[in-house]
Amino acid sequence: MSIKLRELLDALPSEQVLEHRGELGTCIYAPVVEDSRALAPGGAFVARRGQYSDGHHFIPAAIAAGAAAIFGEQRQAALPLPYIRLRDAQQACGALASAYHGFPSQRLGLVGITGTDGKTTSCHLLHSIFQHAGLQAGYISTIAADFGAESRTTGLHVTTPAAAEIQAGLAKMLAAGCSHGILEMTSHGLAQGRLNGVELDVAVMTNVMHEHLDYHGSWQRYRAAKARMFEMLAQSGRKAGIAKLAVINADDPSAGYFAAIPAERVVSYSLDAPSDYRADTVMHLPAVTRFQVQGEPLELRLLGEFNIANALAALAVARELGLPWPAIRAGIAAVAQIPGRMERIEAGQDFMAIVDFAHTPNALARALQAGRALLKPGKRLIAVFGSAGLRDVQKRRLMAETSAQLADMSILTAEDPRTEALEDILRSMAAGCRAQNGREGETFLRIPDRGEAILRACQLAGAGDMVIACGKGHEQSMCFGTREYAWDDRDAMRAALRGHALATLPTAVEGSLTRH
Repeated sequence: MSIKLRELLDALPSEQVLEHRGELGTCIYAPVVEDSRALAPGGAFVARRGQYSDGHHFIPAAIAAGAAAIFGEQRQAALPLPYIRLRDAQQACGALASAYHGFPSQRLGLVGITGTDGKTTSCHLLHSIFQHAGLQAGYISTIAADFGAESRTTGLHVTTPAAAEIQAGLAKMLAAGCSHGILEMTSHGLAQGRLNGVELDVAVMTNVMHEHLDYHGSWQRYRAAKARMFEMLAQSGRKAGIAKLAVINADDPSAGYFAAIPAERVVSYSLDAPSDYRADTVMHLPAVTRFQVQGEPLELRLLGEFNIANALAALAVARELGLPWPAIRAGIAAVAQIPGRMERIEAGQDFMAIVDFAHTPNALARALQAGRALLKPGKRLIAVFGSAGLRDVQKRRLMAETSAQLADMSILTAEDPRTEALEDILRSMAAGCRAQNGREGETFLRIPDRGEAILRACQLAGAGDMVIACGKGHEQSMCFGTREYAWDDRDAMRAALRGHALATLPTAVEGSLTRH
């Protein structure tokens, strides 16, 4: 695949290009990337300022790696290859990557899903429905990506990938014969322009709760970042036979805000509020949840009432795209488990052990409520969770307050403390427990080592109780200092059920558990 440099420039708004030097007929025959280490000879390198480093410092490395052209924001001395100075290189990356790959989203029926909670589950439920309807579809979610002919799991702390990866993934879907694609679209990815260049046909909002205020600065700005997806929907070109569709959770307080953003069609779903797709006659059974929508019976094998809402989001999209009820029923019923989402861990124990990704106050509340619903009267709910360092500080106290209200025992522990002192994070969380009449040593504990915390929870559990470890879910690492260390809560739970604690950190860095 190749493209002329001038064709890349044509994909940008005219106000983006401040100056260009060098031959615009230069052929770009490898992808446009933001990471000089990922640059292939003949590709284009986009130098931009990042949170921790400045890509302009890596221009010499990109040239040495065989770059055919450089994009950046700073004035540069003469370079031995074309240089294009941009107003905002970060926001330009998506359009440049899309142009290189031939604008793949223009030829896919593309669904974007945003929200604080429920994005991944809604994505996987909708993908299952597409499959049962006979559609070839791909997706890029927090836990995995399926490009039609190949699939992979994500690693470390992955949300929305870089623009180059998104566009390459969409191109793979198209090459594999996919007619549809589904993208999780995070507030960070939207605000940072990683999703620019994506042309949507459907935009889905699951909810907007307290999260990422450390980055966005305020709840209003966080919500506005989510709204960017609906603005993209309105700005995207219309594809044959597909009306621009907005799907809104009517139970969310921000439903009206999102529904007011122009779309050709706006539909809603709900558990409680009046809506186009409302769950009725809900019946929670040990193995399945049964409910009806518009008189059609459905069965859901995922735990928790919140997963009914996620199923409704997928169902609403499918129905509005004209998919038949039998495919919808089969697609929803086929999803028995999503990694790290209310995932049961079995090792012959006489209590329930669950790992969930809940890492926001709302998600934690919903996970604990779902857990409580599975317990018989008099049985105990034991929650293990932390709150990440260098992230939303208010969330620490809120999550601890939530658990103090809903769990019988809360065990506060490490969850990616990064360069913050873990004891300071736990001190804030302990204050949240006390604010809800929690008593340290009786209704909550502080155990910094996450492996030891999960082991202690299992030791406290009696027959018929539940241990639920929240916050890490599917993730494969935990960050201490500036380094990621291998970690999987599911492995830690299995180790605890065998009677020992999974080591949280290599011995050499055990001191990082308390102070950096």
